[in-house]
Amino acid sequence: PLPELRDGYAIARTALALRGIPYRLGGTDPSGFDCSGLVQYSYARVGVKLPHGTRHLLQVTQPVSRKNLKRGDLVFFTQEGKRSSHVALYLGGNRFVHAPSSGKKVHVAGFNDAYWQRHFTEARRLEID
Repeated sequence: PLPELRDGYAIARTALALRGIPYRLGGTDPSGFDCSGLVQYSYARVGVKLPHGTRHLLQVTQPVSRKNLKRGDLVFFTQEGKRSSHVALYLGGNRFVHAPSSGKKVHVAGFNDAYWQRHFTEARRLEID
């Protein structure tokens, strides 16, 4: 499994450092990110290559219960009626960092927000051998 103390913290730190970067559909670098591009970029900084797109991220991760989330895990949300079509990086303390949507910027949100509670679909973890 992904060593939480080393890589999970580094992944979360990378994503946090990108707060304020504008959303850009298909974006995978600091000129602009979409949700999966932010995840892909943050993992790449610790040497882990991930695919782009929520559908592909679902295929390379394993389910984990929300109560067992660790820093660096992925949390998925249903957006515009599409199941697990939005992804964020879990930070701990019921908070996550994500690239929300057009016109917005990378920022931290949390499960204490009723919107995100209502739209949460699943939590997943990348298992590295």
